[in-house]
Amino acid sequence: MSKEENLQCSFCGRKKPETDLLIAGMDAHICDKCIEQAHGIVEEEIAEAKTGGLSKDLTLRKPREIKAFLDQYIIGQDPTKKAMSVAVYNHYKRLLQSKDDADEVEIEKSNIVLVGETGTGKTLVARTIAKMLNVPFSIVDATVLTQAGYVGEDVESILSRLLQAADYDVEKAQQGIIFIDEIDKIARKGDNPSITRDVSGEGVQQALLKLLEGTVVNVAPKGGRKHPDQKFIEVDTKDILFIAGGAFSGIDRIISKRLNMQAVGYSASIDEDKVDEENLLQYIIPSDLKSFGLIPEIIGRLPVLSYMNPLDAKTLRAILTEPKNSIIKQYTKLFAMDDVAFSMTEEALLYIVGKAVEYKLGARGLRSLCEAILTDAMFDMPSSEEKEFKVTKEYAEAKLTKSGLKKLRAAS
Repeated sequence: MSKEENLQCSFCGRKKPETDLLIAGMDAHICDKCIEQAHGIVEEEIAEAKTGGLSKDLTLRKPREIKAFLDQYIIGQDPTKKAMSVAVYNHYKRLLQSKDDADEVEIEKSNIVLVGETGTGKTLVARTIAKMLNVPFSIVDATVLTQAGYVGEDVESILSRLLQAADYDVEKAQQGIIFIDEIDKIARKGDNPSITRDVSGEGVQQALLKLLEGTVVNVAPKGGRKHPDQKFIEVDTKDILFIAGGAFSGIDRIISKRLNMQAVGYSASIDEDKVDEENLLQYIIPSDLKSFGLIPEIIGRLPVLSYMNPLDAKTLRAILTEPKNSIIKQYTKLFAMDDVAFSMTEEALLYIVGKAVEYKLGARGLRSLCEAILTDAMFDMPSSEEKEFKVTKEYAEAKLTKSGLKKLRAAS
C-alpha cells in the first residue's frame, strides 16, 4: 500500500481513495465532505449572530401584514390593532439588532397595556399575534399572584407557564409573549402608598417590576413553591414581550373627571372637541392608570397604552359570521362533522345580537346565547336522520325563553 493511500481525514477518518479531495496540512488532513459540513456550520453561526440568536421558527412580518392577519380574526378595534402591530414589530426588530457594535443605540422593550371592557377581545388580540409569529404564548391571571412567602402563586410562576408552552426550550421561551390578564385587580386599594402590606395588590406590582424590565429569574421547572434542594431553570426576561390587559372597571369615571376639569377656564374648547361619552376609554392616558391604583414604576414599564372600543350591535353582528373562526362558522363545522347542513336566518342572528347588547356580555355573550339556543339540537341531531337544521328567530326565542337566560337579564 502506497504512502498516499495511508493518508486519511483527521475529522471523519475516511481514507484518501474514499474521498474526492483530501487537503493536507502540516500535521492533519481534511476531506471535501468535512469541508462542506464545516462551511454549513460557519454559515449557520454567522446567520445566528446577525439575528441575535432569533428562533428559526419565528415568523416576523411588517406592521401592515400583522394588522391584515389580525383583521381576519378580530372585527373593528383598529387603533389597538395598529398599536399592537407596531409594538410587536419593533420588539422583534429589537431582537434582530446586532450585538457586535458597542456604540449602537440600544432599543428598549415596548411592553403593552390594554384597557377594555370584558368580552371586547383583549386576550384574543394577544393570542392571535402569538399564533401568527409562531412563538410560545401563555396567559396568566394576575388575581392569583401574591408576594413571595404568602398563600397564592409567586410572580416567577408566570415564567414556568411560558416554559411549559415552549416545551422547556429556554431559548424559545425567552422570545415568547406573556399575557397578564386582570392587571387591574392588582391595583392598590387607594391612591396613597400603603402603610400596611398589600400582598396581592401593590406587593405584586413591585414584584413584577424587574420581570417586566428584564432580569434573570430562577424558575422552578414544574411551578409551585421554591425549596433549597430544587433544581432551577434560569430564564432571562429581557426579550420576553409582556402584554397586560384589564377591564379597569370604573376608570371611565376617572377619565370623565379629568376631562371635566380640563373643560374649565378660558382655554377650554368644548365646542371644537366634543367628548364621546359612550366611549370614554379612547381618551385614556397613563395618569388615569395611576389614579386607578397602578404604581408609576409599573406604568413606566408598560409604555404602550391602548384601549378596546365597546362592542355595538353592528360589530357584534359582524363578529358572529365574519372572522376566520367566527362562532357561526364553528357551529357549521361542528354540525357538518355529523353530516348536518346548519344555517341561521338573518332575523335569528339579529335577535341574538340584540340579546347580547341587552345582557352587556360582549363577544362572550354571543357564545353563551348560541350555546343556549343550540344545545338541544346538538344533543339530538347526531342520533337522528335529519340532515338539515335551520335556526329561525322563533326557534331562538323559544329556546332562550325555555333556558334560564331570563334570570341572567334580571341579575345584570
